[in-house]
Amino acid sequence: MNRQYDIIIAGAGGIAQAAGLMLAELSAVCPRLFIANRNLDKAQKMASWIKQGASRKIEIECFELPLDDITDKQKKILNKADILLDCLPGSLAPKMAVLAKDYSMHYANLTEYVSETESIKALAQDADTGFLLQTGLAPGYIDVLGHHLFQEFCEKYKVKQVDSIALKVGALTKHAVAPHYYGFTWSPVGVATEYLKDAVVIRNNKESTLASLSERARIIIDGKTYEEDLTSGGAADLPKFLENQVRSLDYKTLRFPGHYAWVGEQLNSMGKSANVLKQLQERMEAVIPHIEEDQIILFASVEGKDDKGLKRKIEVSNRILPQKIGKHWLRAIQTTTAAPLLQSALLLLEGSEKGVILQSQVHTSDFLNGHFIKPVYGEIKL
Repeated sequence: MNRQYDIIIAGAGGIAQAAGLMLAELSAVCPRLFIANRNLDKAQKMASWIKQGASRKIEIECFELPLDDITDKQKKILNKADILLDCLPGSLAPKMAVLAKDYSMHYANLTEYVSETESIKALAQDADTGFLLQTGLAPGYIDVLGHHLFQEFCEKYKVKQVDSIALKVGALTKHAVAPHYYGFTWSPVGVATEYLKDAVVIRNNKESTLASLSERARIIIDGKTYEEDLTSGGAADLPKFLENQVRSLDYKTLRFPGHYAWVGEQLNSMGKSANVLKQLQERMEAVIPHIEEDQIILFASVEGKDDKGLKRKIEVSNRILPQKIGKHWLRAIQTTTAAPLLQSALLLLEGSEKGVILQSQVHTSDFLNGHFIKPVYGEIKL
């Protein structure tokens, strides 16, 4: 960041904490932070945590998240802020986007929720500031990586169409035990939601939807065996953008073998319950532990024929572990989600984009080797 920006972080959970600490520690010019949360005490604890972990002084002010009536203090902060980074649950994203538009702030969010994203797209299409959506790990980084590999494949092999693009991410623990073979490293409601909402894909060159958890398979990545299956949200807008250029495209979530069979047993025993999402979340939380030490496994590939008809494939894999930022250790899910959000913020603050910016519109080379991306994901050879 080439000057001192005023940045609002909405939320005070794990990703918000990581974003605040990484802004304090990695920004070229340390920004002023404003932490907005419904629970002011939680926001103040987050501010103290950031200050304790940062190796340099940072200005932080906390305020109560405005959802209805807006106070004079809140208006003052909203009017001066350059950008709002939305780290709240996806259901609140449209309300945060309205605030950003009303007060002429840039806006970036993380949510994979499709209906909320569509609502924001309609709201922000004529905005004077930029609204970069779905900027986390998946959707987010994995989509920019997949799009980059597609561009690289087409240029290298002199073609305009490919057979398949495969995007895969797993937020996993280091160990897993029966019967569920899983440990929570992020939101249980987020896990349940991605298992139940439909997945948007490309099949036979056309954008389509398929039921999540309907294409389970095994895959070996860097010599280790995982299971993969369709889940919702992770493909961002690539299915629409790459329609007619790709025969098959999908996003699948990686898990340890045995987990998806256990989830299937839970869903089968529920039958056609009126509130499957809540029941699945409750069943998972009853037996699956929350585990701090995590790892992120990601894989992206593009396969097709070159201009001479020879079948080709390019692929990238990565394993990301917890990382020390400043004086604090951050979990892998924190850094890998916050880094793309912050890189997106940098793009908005130092660019000229207005209105809605989707993952397919992000300049892949600049993003993948960006200031906040490289310390977490490493350098991609472009």
